Order: sequence, then structure tokens, then C-alpha cells
Amino acid sequence: MFDNEQLTVQNRTKKDNMRKKLAQILVVDDQEEILFSAKMILKKHFETIFTANNPKKIISILNENDINVVLLDMNYRIGFEDGREGIHWLKEIKILSPQTIVILMTAFGKIDTAVEGIKIGAFDYVLKPWHNEKLLETIDKAVAESRKNSKKPIAEKIEKQYFVGTSVKIKQSYVIAEKVARTDANVLILGENGTGKYVFAAFIHQNSERKNQPFVHVDLGSLSDNLFESELFGYAKGAFTDAKTDTPGRFETAQNGTIFLDEIGNIPLHLQSKLLHVLQTKTVTRLGESKARPLNVRIIAATNSDIKAEVKNKTFREDLLYRINTMEIHLPSLRDRKDDIVPMAYFILGQTAEKYNHGPEASGWRFDENVAPYLEKYPWKGNIREMENKIERALILADNNTISVQDLDILDFEDIQENDENPLSEMEKTAIEKALFKHHGNISKTAEELGLSRAALYRRIEKYDLKNG
Repeated sequence: MFDNEQLTVQNRTKKDNMRKKLAQILVVDDQEEILFSAKMILKKHFETIFTANNPKKIISILNENDINVVLLDMNYRIGFEDGREGIHWLKEIKILSPQTIVILMTAFGKIDTAVEGIKIGAFDYVLKPWHNEKLLETIDKAVAESRKNSKKPIAEKIEKQYFVGTSVKIKQSYVIAEKVARTDANVLILGENGTGKYVFAAFIHQNSERKNQPFVHVDLGSLSDNLFESELFGYAKGAFTDAKTDTPGRFETAQNGTIFLDEIGNIPLHLQSKLLHVLQTKTVTRLGESKARPLNVRIIAATNSDIKAEVKNKTFREDLLYRINTMEIHLPSLRDRKDDIVPMAYFILGQTAEKYNHGPEASGWRFDENVAPYLEKYPWKGNIREMENKIERALILADNNTISVQDLDILDFEDIQENDENPLSEMEKTAIEKALFKHHGNISKTAEELGLSRAALYRRIEKYDLKNG
């Protein structure tokens, strides 16, 4: 039997639990008294409160729990009060758990740094010592925002696998992709080299009714004319000298799924009619056979060329263009989404580190604090692919877990942006030619004389189309 006092306590506990909001909050600070104080305040209002006295614990906590809000201190080391650590961990959180809302806090009133944090994704900031009511009000709003995030469409929830970013142009592209993924409409993806057309096509497939069926990628730019039909349409045994067995082509391999025809603008005109016939009839006939096989395949195509100009110049069939671009989606270059450059670099670094460092050490990689401005200024003419290559190379060559501007080799980029008609470019070309001749093509000696790094010299040799030696 329970006495009245026990029942009163139980009822009060039930009421307290009913008043608590269903939310998981993580507080990160290196001062135990701050963690204790925050937990005492917050546990009365929110269901679960986690605390961490070291920001490195953030990774495991986020991986194991669905955290709604992180209350993140901006300074952790004695003597370092510029808030850069907080900015770093804010970026890490946005990569690890994009739907989690971050509130920054600092005891030093560094408003400028806090505002910088808001620009790159923080929800708000609070100053220590805080006013309890203000703190609760801010976290309450953040929890509400996190619930909105949980209801957002797929395009805004997939950043653990696909980096979307915050630029208007790329978000619009993903919103369209999400809508068209629900249909069987053919899609044409336009964009410069390296803008992520393959990843975008895979996103459409993964969010379609065909996601459990094959996704077949065909790089049409790498297919020679004599392999085009056998690769795409397949062949019967004996159809040609090396045809030892009946072999299905890429279209049959993609049956009931999606075929991604990459660099479709590279198909020679005389082969375009063969592809058009397959798309029109929804059948494929293997080389050496007369029997047409029915196809149930979703078509996604991509090109970096000005396909409409090619139609105008009669190097690409207009009727084929109509077949492949029921929905046309353009992927912006990195130059058109500057705000995404630094977060994307962190995202790629995380993926690359995981690729090369299986285990806990993968999460320890980071960029030096002065790298961000150089990332933003660099022209990235190869877009995301160029960034991936530079980060992978830097990670392999770096002496420790911190990647510098030198490791990334993005210091000497002014030459890439020069106008080739500029007389200074001609002078530079002549100087390099003379130095290469003088040193019999020795790159190290030539670079030393010109005051360039070897990488910068190689870029200039490629730019001016110089023969080494």
C-alpha cells in the first residue's frame, strides 16, 4: 500500500514528466560547473540531457543518439579565446548530423565570431553567464526548429550521404530531383565537369520506386564507336570474332531499374539514331539477333556540353533531345555556390578520412584554421571532382591530422584566372621556356630559379602547353 505522501510524489513526478518536451539536448563545455548548472535547468523541461566536457565526445554521442539541439561552447583550451574551436566543431556537427540544431555559447562576448557561426549554420548564440529564462526560450525555439527539420523533404535530410549545401540553386535542384524521382520521367542533368552529376543521378534513383533494382552507369564518352552497340545492346554468341557467349548489354542489365547515360553529348551523330530507336520502342535487340527484347528502364542522361547549341549546329538530334529531357535539371558550379565550398570541403574530408583510416582516428582529421579563405578564393574549375582530388592527395601527403594550405596546393591560383591575352602571361610563358631549356627540363631546378613550387610550375607548363625538356 502507498501512503498519501508517496502518492503525492508519484503524481508530481508524472506531471513533471508530462510537462517535459520530447527532445534530446547535448551540452558541451569544458567546465564541469557549467555542465552541472545547464543540466539542472534543462532536465526540468526536456526529456533527455547529455553532457560532454570534451568536444571530441560529440562524434560518438551524435552517432549513437538522435540529438535535437547542441548547446556548444566556443572555447576549450586555456589561452585560446577566439572561438575558432567552436566554429570548427559547429562545422563538424553540420556534417555529422545536419538536422541537429546548434546554439553557440561563450563567456567572452565574442559577438563577431558568434555571428560568423550563425552565417555557417548555427541557430543562435547565448552569452555566459546566461539568464535562465532566455536560455530556455532559445532552446525551446531550437527544438521547434529541429522538429521542422525532421519533417522536411528528402532533399534536405540526405546530407550524411549526399552533400546538398545551403545555396538556393543547389537546393532548388534537389527539390526538383525529389519530385521527379517519384515518377518515371526521363531526366537530363546539365552541368560542368565535376559538379556531381553521377551522385545526383544516384540520388534520383535511390528516391524512386526503382531503388531496389539495378542502377547502371554508362560513360558514353569512353565508348569507342565499334563498342557502342555491343556494350549498350548486348550481342549473341558468334555475332563477331570474340563473341564467345550470349551477353546482355547495359540496357538489359538495368532492367526494371535505372540506366545513367553519362556524357550523352559525346555520342557521334550516326549512333544517335540507334539509341533513339531503343528509347522510342522501349526494346533492345542484341547484335547478331533479330528478336527485340522488351525494356522497362528509367533513363537519366547527363552532359557538360551546351546540348541545345549542338542541336542548333546539327551535331545532336533534336528528336533524341526531346526523348531524354522530359525533365531538365541544371547543377550549379562551385563558383555559383560559394557559401557551400567550406562545408563541402569538410564533408569530403570526413568521407576521405573514413576511406583511408578505418576506425576512431578517421574523425581526427581537420583543416588548419587559415585554410577556409583559400578554399573560398580558389576558382575550382574542376568543381567537386577537383576538390575531392586535392583533399585526397593532401590527406595522403599530410604529416599529421591537420591539412594545411600547402598540403592542398591551392596557394598559387592567380595564374589560373589570368587572361591568356594578357602580355604578362606571355612574359611568364617565355621565362618558363627559357628556364626549362637552361636546366634541360629539370623541374626542380627550373622551379627553384623561378621561385615556384613544383606543383605551380607543372600547372603553368600545362596551361601554356609547354613541352617539358
